[in-house]
Amino acid sequence: MKSNKEAVLQARPKAKNPWIDAWHSLKKNKMACIGGIVLLIFIFIAIFADFIAPHAADTQDWMHIMEGPSADFPLGTDSYGRCVFSRIVYGSRISLLVGFVAVAFSAIGGGIIGACAGYFRGTLDNVLMRIMDVLLAIPSILLAIAIVNILGPSLMNVMIAVGLSSMPSFARIVRAAVLSIRDSEFIEAAVAIGDNTASIIWHNILPNCLAPIIVQATLGVASAILSAAGLSFLGLGLQPPSPEWGAMLSEGRAYIYIAPWLTICPGVSIVLVVLSLNLFGDGLRDALDPKLKQ
Repeated sequence: MKSNKEAVLQARPKAKNPWIDAWHSLKKNKMACIGGIVLLIFIFIAIFADFIAPHAADTQDWMHIMEGPSADFPLGTDSYGRCVFSRIVYGSRISLLVGFVAVAFSAIGGGIIGACAGYFRGTLDNVLMRIMDVLLAIPSILLAIAIVNILGPSLMNVMIAVGLSSMPSFARIVRAAVLSIRDSEFIEAAVAIGDNTASIIWHNILPNCLAPIIVQATLGVASAILSAAGLSFLGLGLQPPSPEWGAMLSEGRAYIYIAPWLTICPGVSIVLVVLSLNLFGDGLRDALDPKLKQ
């Protein structure tokens, strides 16, 4: 015979998992699903680029310069006889790498700054947030251009520049989330049992800030890809012959009337990736924000 305690536990309704609820809500959002599928396709292409691309990205064929789409060259060739389709495929790897690494860098750095500012408040909060305000007052692309000019054009420097320019947004979002739970009972309980500050921030506060961080990171990848493409278009990102989409746009603009595929193909690739990330990010925001469910 079951005890009264077991009966009470069985009768008690199971607590809902907010992440499972968010997943079910996300699945119902058709536009978010479409964006997620397109994004997964590009991720698949980036991972298996060596098997998908019919030619190496930098292989030059002087017998097929500026040729239109054909069986051998699905998206034509450029002024050096390189396969545009192969360069688009390999370029997806570079663009997604820059986007994800730059956002990871800005999310970690901005998360630490925002968590410290929101938890300690006072003078530290004022100093950190004023620094973030100064950075926010500068357009992100201009800040990225300045950083790349100082560090020099390279893949790593582009990721650092884009990450630093995005860091203030993450810091503000995390700070707001920390302030909303700073005086919660479970935080007071952690302080009462003697947990140190680092443990409280890492184990109690940051896990409860994951939802806004994930949403901002998803949308931030799109902005990072655009910023990286803009830097390469201006000649400050990856240098030729790297198959970066922004650099391909810059190279193809001189032939836009005689070989429009040189600008259309990388341009469409950028639009598709950024649009898919924005659609998926909007769906995540709707699914993870409880206020939008009311």
